[in-house]
Amino acid sequence: MSATLERQRRGHDEQPREPRGHRGSGAYRARWRVAARLARRQVRRTISSSVLIATLIALPIAGMAAFSVVVWSTVATPEESVRAELGQMQAWVQPVGVPDAGFWQAPTQPDWNGYPFEDNQMTIAEGDPLSDPISTLPSGTETIAVTEGQVRADTAAGVATLPAWAGEVWDERFQGSFDLIAGRAPATADEVLVTPAGLERFGITIGEDLTLVDSSKTFTVVGTMTAAATPSAQAALFLPSGALTGTTKWFLPEDALSWAKVQALNDQGVVAYSREVVLDPPRATASDEWGNFGSADGAVQGYVMMLAAAGLFAAYVVIMLAGAAFSVAARRQQRSLAVAASVGATASDLRRTIILQGTALGLAGGFVGLALGVGLAALIMWITDDGSATRYWGFHVPWAVLAGILIFSVLVGTASAAIPARTVARSDTLSALRGARRPQTPRASRPIWGSIILIAGVGITIASAVVTASLSAIPPADLRSDSPLRAIPPFGIVIGPILVQIGIILSGRWLLWLASRVLSRVSLAARLASRDAAANASRTVPAFAAIGATVFIAVFALSQSSMQIGNSTRNWFYQGPVGTLSVEFYPGGNGTVMPVTAEQADVSADSAVDLVTDAGASTAAVIRAQSDPGYYPSPEDVPAEDQWIMALMPEEHLLDPTAQASYRYSGQWPMNPISVIEPASLSAVLGVDLSPAQLSAFRSGSALVTDERWVTDGDIDVAAWAARESYEGRVPDNIWIRQPEQPEVAEPEWRESIEAVVVDVPDQPMAIAISPGTAERLGMVVQPVKVVAVPATPLETDDMDRLYAHADLLSTPEITFAPHYERGPSDDMFWMVPVLLGVAVLVLGASAVALGLARFERRPDDATLSAVGGTRGLRRRIGFWQGLIIAGFGTIAGAAAGVLPPIGFAIQSRGDLLVSDMPWPALTLLAIGLPLVIAAASWLIPPQTPELTRRTVIA
Repeated sequence: MSATLERQRRGHDEQPREPRGHRGSGAYRARWRVAARLARRQVRRTISSSVLIATLIALPIAGMAAFSVVVWSTVATPEESVRAELGQMQAWVQPVGVPDAGFWQAPTQPDWNGYPFEDNQMTIAEGDPLSDPISTLPSGTETIAVTEGQVRADTAAGVATLPAWAGEVWDERFQGSFDLIAGRAPATADEVLVTPAGLERFGITIGEDLTLVDSSKTFTVVGTMTAAATPSAQAALFLPSGALTGTTKWFLPEDALSWAKVQALNDQGVVAYSREVVLDPPRATASDEWGNFGSADGAVQGYVMMLAAAGLFAAYVVIMLAGAAFSVAARRQQRSLAVAASVGATASDLRRTIILQGTALGLAGGFVGLALGVGLAALIMWITDDGSATRYWGFHVPWAVLAGILIFSVLVGTASAAIPARTVARSDTLSALRGARRPQTPRASRPIWGSIILIAGVGITIASAVVTASLSAIPPADLRSDSPLRAIPPFGIVIGPILVQIGIILSGRWLLWLASRVLSRVSLAARLASRDAAANASRTVPAFAAIGATVFIAVFALSQSSMQIGNSTRNWFYQGPVGTLSVEFYPGGNGTVMPVTAEQADVSADSAVDLVTDAGASTAAVIRAQSDPGYYPSPEDVPAEDQWIMALMPEEHLLDPTAQASYRYSGQWPMNPISVIEPASLSAVLGVDLSPAQLSAFRSGSALVTDERWVTDGDIDVAAWAARESYEGRVPDNIWIRQPEQPEVAEPEWRESIEAVVVDVPDQPMAIAISPGTAERLGMVVQPVKVVAVPATPLETDDMDRLYAHADLLSTPEITFAPHYERGPSDDMFWMVPVLLGVAVLVLGASAVALGLARFERRPDDATLSAVGGTRGLRRRIGFWQGLIIAGFGTIAGAAAGVLPPIGFAIQSRGDLLVSDMPWPALTLLAIGLPLVIAAASWLIPPQTPELTRRTVIA
């Protein structure tokens, strides 16, 4: 007896084991019933912690359920697809391929088609499709031809390009695909239908006229109609047959097409969409080229993968947080479970009691989450519905998926209770009966393994990035693009940081112990908070692990997306500074290829100035440049006296075409980079105000340069060639290193250096600007090529409609005007703010759970602290340090691991992705600022008044 008590004092599990004969017997089932009864009663007794755990489980389950319903509602059933595509028709056919060339199509997706494969490569047949498929159909087959395309029409604000259909789509057999809403069907060739939104866009009512710009034809609107695939806010037209050019399909009202008939049509290069085939598709055989295609299957597989990834992340976070809550709840049950153990309950019985609590709460949270998720999905679909029949095909509830999510929630709840159950089962019964709690001691094995895994993760990430960068330099001829050697390293870039996270978690208890050693010297509050965190690592480590996982994913997503957007921004083809209106003019579509003459350019510039002035711009700047000799039909047509004067890009910046395949133009034209601008117009053209010194230098002959790659030792290099030599490609192109097969560069007629003034205005198309006086000194012959202006207010859709209409009126067979309002690339703040807010909510929620559990479990300690003179301010400061430790550990660990994959991808991108594009201020705010906010909030929330009579025994 004394030996048994001694082993129990040492913390060993000496609970009596179950007799083997009981397993599978009625007694064994009785133990399960008793454990279930105890678990049910304990869930009711600790209602607050039970609600907390069930809520933690229900929230991600609701998100997964809502995602599933919304996503499955975007996938059409065969019946819904047929109704939207055919209405009440039986099929449509369309000539696409070359007859008698082995043409094939997928049964339910005619767009998936082609010719036979040879050596895994599709053959390309020579020839033209049939002009129409009627000859391939049985004689007397009724068909209705419908053409889909776009038209330009006069609107209330100007001119707009709109979708349109031509053909008898108002036939009642199209119902479901095209539906007449109001008015009547057209009866003559000059009557049309429009969508209800079209009436508002055109500013007319039923019975009034509209005009098509290109044909100048006027039609009378006799009613409104909707198309299944068209949103309710979209203006569209439904025209008589022959009034539109575009893609034509022939619909069959009566003749059903079997799969055999469809294949016979394929032999003639005709694809078909058949009601009979879609509703009862054939099974693919090994010889069918379309056998590996399934449109809906591919979409569903992608959705399932996204759902699985989100579920794994949610499971990790929930198990961490709910596990921490179970740890606290299980410690509160130690005394009652010890009583059960004293009357014969085994360690397995105690584990079952705790685990079944997790199972019950997982089931309850799952049902609540599913109900909330389905309701949330309905709300989301109602808010985001655009009125088309194809945005959401219906309210599709994937019952099998929801059942799987419910099982998943039960498993999550059970897993959350597993570790606390194991800990409780190994507890000291006698110590638990008298209410004593033994301190938790860090184990040496975990820090060792955690450190090994952490270092391995960092090493894998770095090695994978270096290997990927090295392999990227190997041409495909030496190492195939689909080689596993190219595919494996990028996985290492992601897997490595995940190992870093795991290493930090395994070392968490030890790291908390080290932190307590350091913080003990800061202040009394820091010492008590850090020691409490280290002593109760079972609730502290899961909390900062959940926070770390959330921050890891957020930092990864923010950094990678910012680098990609930065790359897109650098490659954006600017036509002016953001917020400016520009008008270019170039040779019209008169069948000749001739440059715009100087006289035409001057007249066009005046017209463009009028155009932007009418749009609300108070000042307009005219940009002049040399006329491109490439418009001439041949070198002999280029005037012999014309010169081509250009700035030269230093050779160190030229690209090797054998190793690189892109160049960042940003709207600049490197072959003609010099623009001539009046000094007074520089602000409008550049989008910034220049200093007096810069303007003075510009007037004195210096060149303004927005891309410092042109500058060498403070100057730009300018040289002149004959314009014919430019036409023949015998001048530098400022992009590529000269290759042997290219024409030899001619000697320039002259060359000189011009002082450069570098200005930091990258977001516009101008590379180099000189004054008219400098251009005259160099002998440059220039003419207007563009007008740039700054509107008083941003231009909206109606404003652009008016501009296009005005520009269309100004255009002639010789000159075409092209207005453009520069909005610039997408701003990463558009998505960064929601991501940061979402992460902040998750981190705040996780911190609130952890700090709430800490405060709840710290009540006896608060009572003891108050009994020995601890003030309310001290307990506030303890709360501050607890928040800082829990949130700070998580955010710093997550951010440190999260930046590794983007840095690795930047290394292997060969300069396309830049580490400098990562949102470092936002990442710093996430890693450091957010824990400080959480700590401050923990300090602001006052602690409860301690119950001084609670701590009757101090063990």
